[in-house]
Amino acid sequence: MVPFFMSKKDKLLKKFTEIPVRKDLTFSELEILLGQLGFTKRDGSGSRVKFVKGEWLINLHKPHPDDTLKVYVVKQIQEKLKEL
Repeated sequence: MVPFFMSKKDKLLKKFTEIPVRKDLTFSELEILLGQLGFTKRDGSGSRVKFVKGEWLINLHKPHPDDTLKVYVVKQIQEKLKEL
């Protein structure tokens, strides 16, 4: 059961760490979560994006034309979040 008093950050973190991986997570939600965790977004060429926090780096492509993240991208994010 989820506590009633969870913050928005806690709720987003829970969504991104659920197993099995959710298929409805969006890039916009990822930007919000990583921003709340202290990451800085750096746009690269084309659809490349980096999120940087000190020595931590998350490198990925923006999904297009839809905003929904692919399952393998969410799995990569889960691995990086475990390292934190």
